[in-house]
Amino acid sequence: MNRCSQYFPAFALALAAWHGQAGAELTVRPFPPQALRGTMQITQPPDLLMNGKPERLSPGARIRGTNNMLVMSAALTGQSLVVNFVRESNGLVHEVWILNTAEAALRRGPTP
Repeated sequence: MNRCSQYFPAFALALAAWHGQAGAELTVRPFPPQALRGTMQITQPPDLLMNGKPERLSPGARIRGTNNMLVMSAALTGQSLVVNFVRESNGLVHEVWILNTAEAALRRGPTP
């Protein structure tokens, strides 16, 4: 009986996925040129503080975590996060990317 051989492909696949995630923290995602840098703190969704000033998320706003997966705003309540963000035409915060350490080290214009 060789039971190990039936589990080895699944183990190898899981190891490759883990290794890919560890390397993903050092990658820099492409952001739109109009994206601004700020420190975001969700107070009570959809309300937030951006660089200490009261703001609001737009209806349908998307917040992406460091792994580029969508994050619900309520899960971030109270956390102070360095982000890149884009506003919609009415001035509401519409797209947000929570930055990893490599992305946060890059220079980008602050909120006007």
